[in-house]
Amino acid sequence: MKVRNLISLSITCSIALTFIACGGNNVSRGTGWDINSKSGGFQYNVEFNEQETGPGLVFIEGGTYTKGQVQDDVMHDWNNSPTQQHVMSFYIDETEVTNLMYMEYLDWLEYVFPTQDPQYRQIYEGALPDTLVWRNQLGYVEELTTNYLRHPAYAEYPVVGVNWLQAVQYAEWRTDRVNEYILEREAYIQKDVRYNEVETNSTFNTQAYLKRPETAYDGKMDSLAGKRAEQKKGDSIVKVYAGVEKGILLPSYRLPTESEWEYAALALVGDREYNNYRGKKKYPWSGEYTRSSDRRTEGDQLANFKLGKGDYGGIAGWSDDGADITIQVKQYPPNDFGIYDMAGNVAEWVSDVYRPIVDDEANDFNYYRGNVYSKSVLGEDGKVQVIAADQLVFDTLPNGKVLLKRLPGELVEVPVDENDTFLRQNFSESDNRNYRDGDTESSRNFAAGRSNVETSQTPETNQMYDAPVPAKVTKASDGTFLRDYDKSSNRTTLITDEVRVYKGGSWKDRAYWLDPAQRRYLPQYIATDYIGFRCAMSRLGSKSQVKKRARHKRRG
Repeated sequence: MKVRNLISLSITCSIALTFIACGGNNVSRGTGWDINSKSGGFQYNVEFNEQETGPGLVFIEGGTYTKGQVQDDVMHDWNNSPTQQHVMSFYIDETEVTNLMYMEYLDWLEYVFPTQDPQYRQIYEGALPDTLVWRNQLGYVEELTTNYLRHPAYAEYPVVGVNWLQAVQYAEWRTDRVNEYILEREAYIQKDVRYNEVETNSTFNTQAYLKRPETAYDGKMDSLAGKRAEQKKGDSIVKVYAGVEKGILLPSYRLPTESEWEYAALALVGDREYNNYRGKKKYPWSGEYTRSSDRRTEGDQLANFKLGKGDYGGIAGWSDDGADITIQVKQYPPNDFGIYDMAGNVAEWVSDVYRPIVDDEANDFNYYRGNVYSKSVLGEDGKVQVIAADQLVFDTLPNGKVLLKRLPGELVEVPVDENDTFLRQNFSESDNRNYRDGDTESSRNFAAGRSNVETSQTPETNQMYDAPVPAKVTKASDGTFLRDYDKSSNRTTLITDEVRVYKGGSWKDRAYWLDPAQRRYLPQYIATDYIGFRCAMSRLGSKSQVKKRARHKRRG
C-alpha cells in the first residue's frame, strides 16, 4: 500500500510540475508570474471557453462559397456576377425581427423618453414604423395600417415599414439591452438596475462602458455595482468592471453584410459530400423547386410569395402557401443552418451600400462595401469623451423625418483623419463607400472626359452614376418646412452612397426573387410593406463550435 501511495504521489507531483512548467491556467508562460493573484498583478479571464450565443441567434460556421447568380439571369444584367468569397463564422437571427420584438424597443423608448415631453417626442416618432406603407390607391388594406404593428394577431409577424436607418438603430439598442442583462446576470451590477435606474439622462451604452465604465448610468455605475464588481486587495476594496479582457459582454448586434446573408440563406452545408458541393441549389432549401418533396408535405409551398398575377396565396380552403401577405415566422421548414424565412415572407435589409459590381479583386474575404471609419474623441484628461447628459443629437432625413443619431451616455465619434491614415497601406481615408468605384483609377465615371467633372460640387457618386442631387429639408423663419428635391427628368440612376441592398423575395414577389443571389436596392430612408430585417453578430475566436474529427478510420 505504501508503495502504491508513493507511486500515486509521484504521478500527482509530476502532473503538477508539468502543469506549472507549461504555464497552466493561472501562471504566465511569458514571465512565470501568477495571473489573477489576490496579491495583485495581471488580471485576465483564463477560463474563457467560447463566445456565448446571444438571444435569438443561430451560429453559422464560416467557409468558402460562390456568391452571385449562377443560373437564371433572365435580365442579363449580371448585377451579381459569380465570385468566390470566404465568410468568417458569425451569428444570425433565427427569424426576422417580429412586431413583438420591435414593440419592446418602442416601449423602452417611450418609458425612458416620455412622449408627453415635447423635446423627447421626436425620439419615439423617429423609431415608429411607417404603417401607411400598407396603403394602395386601388386596394383596401386600411385595417393593416392600424392593426398590423400592434395587434396580438400579428405579434409574431415580421415588422415592416422600417427603413434601413431604423433597423440599424434597433440593432444598436438591442446590443445595449442584451449586455445590460448580462452584467446583471453575472453580478457586475445590482438586480433590476435596468428597470429602476434608467431614465432620460441615465442609460447604458456598451461601447462607453467598455472604455469609461464609471460613466454608465450618468456616473452612478459605482453605486450600482454588484458582488463581482468589487474585489478585495489588501485592506481596501477596488472596483472591477467587465472589460473586454473578461470576455463577458457580447459583440454588437448589427445588420448582416450581403455576403453573410447570402451565405446563410444558401446553407450549402446540407449539400456537401466530403468537402465538395453536390449538384445545384437555387433556393435556401434543397432542390430546384418551390414545392416540398417530403412525403408528408409533398406539394406544399416552402415559402409565401406571389404565385402569379392576382394569386398571393392560392384557392380558399386549399391555400398553396398559407398566407396572402406576410405570415407568422417559423411557419415553413428552416434551411440546413436552422434559419427560417430566408426566402418569402419579407425581403430583408443588409448593411451594404449598393453597387452593381462586387469587386472581388480588391477583397474576397468577408466582402463588404460601406466602411466609414471613425474614432473616439479624447478629452484633455486623455479619456474618451461621452455625450453630455442633456445633449440629444438629431438628424433630418431627405424625406423630412427626424431621426435620433446619438443618445446621452454614448461616445463622441469623429471620422479618422490624415494623422490616422498617414503611410497606412490598408486604408487611406475615413469614407470608403466609393473605394475603387467612381474614381479615375477604376474608370467608372459616366462623365469621363467632360470638362466640368473636376469642378463639380456634387458628390462623387452622383457624378459617377448621374444620380439625383440629395433632397434637402430646411426650416424657414416662420417655422414651416421647405422641401427641395431634384426635379430633373434626365437622371440615369438612383444609385448614391445612401442606397442600401435588400435581399430575398417577399410575399409581394414572384419566385424569381427567392434566389438568395438576387439583389435590389432602395434609399436607406425609404420604408415599404415588404422589407423587414434580421440582426447578425460577429463570431470571436474559433471558426467552429465543435472540434473536427476524422470521418473515416483506416483499415489495416
